[in-house]
This record gives sequence, C-alpha cells and structure tokens, in this order.
Amino acid sequence: MRDSKTSAKENRPKNHGEHMPRILAHFVAPAGISVCLIALAVPAGVHAQSVVAKVYKTNCVLCHAADGSGNSTSGKALGAKDLASSEVQKKPDAELTEVIAKGKGKMPAFGAKLKPDDIKQLVAYIRAMPKK
Repeated sequence: MRDSKTSAKENRPKNHGEHMPRILAHFVAPAGISVCLIALAVPAGVHAQSVVAKVYKTNCVLCHAADGSGNSTSGKALGAKDLASSEVQKKPDAELTEVIAKGKGKMPAFGAKLKPDDIKQLVAYIRAMPKK
C-alpha cells in the first residue's frame, strides 16, 4: 500500500506552480482585461445620468419637485408646470431649451448659469420622465 502512495507522489510534478504562468496568460489576464473594459464603459453612462440628475436637483427641484410634477410648495405658489404633462412633453426640444436658457413667465433664465450641454441633457431628462 505504501508503494502505491509513493508512486503517485513520484508522478506529480515537483514544482506545483509551473503551470501558473500559462493559467494566468490564458484565463486570468483576458478576464481581467474584460472586466476593466466593462468598468470603463459603464460609468460613463452612469456618470452622465448622475450629472444631469444633480443639475436637475440643484436648479429645478425647488419649483418642479423631484418627480417634475410642480407640486412643491414653491412650485404651487409660482404655478410651475408639470414637466411630465402632455403640455410640456409635446413641446419641441428647441422650445424647452429656450425656456430653460431664457426663462418664461415666473421661471428664471438659466442660460448664464448652465452650459448648453447641461441644458440639452436637462431636456432629455425631462423627456425621460414618466408621461401622464
């Protein structure tokens, strides 16, 4: 019985790690590269979404509320539009961009405060609100 154990041990490679470089080169490295590429691609969209959400929260929530309804205290007092309403949603992007940039009625102008790209993203953010 001892001989069979001895012969099994003798058949094993003396250096158990001799195959590690091949394993790393063929399996671990490509997987690591794939994970890195995915990690680089995903945050761009997430980051863009969080930036526009932050712009909306900073500049619009006071009157339009977090859901765009205009049901905040200030929004009710000023008659802020419900951004998800068909009245707002049917307006062309250019008109929404102009209202955000130049203001309209009691809504202040944000053109001096926001970059054109921020305004464009706000329009897309408004378009993505659930329709009513």
